[in-house]
Amino acid sequence: MSANLAKFTYLCNPLRRMQMNIKSYIPFYKRNLSLAIPVMITQAGQMIVQFADNIMVGQLGTSQFAGVGFANALFSMGLVFCTCFTQGLIPFIGQSYGRGEHGKVSEYFTNGILLNALMCISVMAIMMAAVPLMDHMGQDPRILGYAREYYRIMVWSLAPFIIFYVLRALTEGVGNTKYTMYITVFCNILNIFLNWVLIFGHLGMEAMGVAGAAWATFISRCAMLGIGIAILLSGKLYKRYLGDIRFRALNFSQFKDVMKTSFPMSFQGLVEVTTFSIAGIMAGWFGEVAMAAHQASQTIITFSFMVAQGVGVAATIRVSHQYGERRFADARKAGFAASHISIALMALAGITFILFNDVIPYIFTQDHHVAEIASKLLYVAAAFQLFDAVQLSALASLRALADVKWPLVTSLFTYYIIGLPFAYFAGTTFGLGPVGVWLGLLAGLMLAAILFLYRFNKITKGFTTNN
Repeated sequence: MSANLAKFTYLCNPLRRMQMNIKSYIPFYKRNLSLAIPVMITQAGQMIVQFADNIMVGQLGTSQFAGVGFANALFSMGLVFCTCFTQGLIPFIGQSYGRGEHGKVSEYFTNGILLNALMCISVMAIMMAAVPLMDHMGQDPRILGYAREYYRIMVWSLAPFIIFYVLRALTEGVGNTKYTMYITVFCNILNIFLNWVLIFGHLGMEAMGVAGAAWATFISRCAMLGIGIAILLSGKLYKRYLGDIRFRALNFSQFKDVMKTSFPMSFQGLVEVTTFSIAGIMAGWFGEVAMAAHQASQTIITFSFMVAQGVGVAATIRVSHQYGERRFADARKAGFAASHISIALMALAGITFILFNDVIPYIFTQDHHVAEIASKLLYVAAAFQLFDAVQLSALASLRALADVKWPLVTSLFTYYIIGLPFAYFAGTTFGLGPVGVWLGLLAGLMLAAILFLYRFNKITKGFTTNN
């Protein structure tokens, strides 16, 4: 009898330890979510605009829809490079804020404005120079005119958007994510309204088609920057940081520090987005219907990606603050708590994709051929979700520790060496078409998730105490 009781107690101990371990994470879930929810709403708001763009442009026809998809595949490369570059500020601002060094926060912000402005101008020049290359990427000629028209306007919208992201790096770096949410929600509503007016020609305006969608984005991003500047200048919370800004006394040591972090983060983001962009180009090899299906499916998965990325931003803020305060054990737990939250959210998204895979594509298109392919891609997208959740949160936590070079090398290997070749051979050689292309993306994403989590666990394994 006593032997059986001992055996039962032994079996129950792991369950009790697991229960106690989960309880120890509850405060971290709450803190992460308090920061993550406004960012998730912000990110989701941006995706709602993309949803609205695609739904409205999709009503113009398959060629217009595919053209905008191709243009976005190219535009997203520059967009992600520049937005990731701005995020190089957040670890420095967050750690300085955690140590109570508010003067350094102002210095990093000052250097960040100049550095990101120069980078944005350079990237925009490269993006404009790429327009003639569109004719040589194997796309259906019927979509190229729409793609060029949309792309040129979108490049101009990059400037106000990136400067706004620098302002966002300051507010989020010091732990305030609500202002960004308010601004983004308002400007997203403005963007959707302008889409309706400019694409279809309402309120006395001439119908502009795909160009109207691009101009709506440009105008709303200018409004976003203007409101962001007004809030910073009027808010008492930021006076201590803005009052110390002196552009004539730039700290070039900090300038170099930010570049050492921002460049690897930008290239890592570029590796990931170019992988998906090249996959989009591959999908276009199978015709405009396949390209439209790819565009619809990618828009859908980007929604869940943006929500999980909001959790990632919270992880970067929380881990950097704890690390700056030398609360190392808490920094580790904050990172893993972000992973748990992301997995839960992305699992729900994956289940939704499976249950409604034959319904969701019709949100974007009435073309049954497009919807049929997109419904198959959503099965692969469902598998994306868990691995995307892990890689997003682990990568965000590594960025908080300013560990950026290893993730860049890992991304080059997982996406370029594994993912893209797999996508090419599965799609063409094995005849799986766009589904094969997406299976290649899944392979690269799965390996990246495993390696990023391994890296964060290895670095923080010794973070057992708060000093």
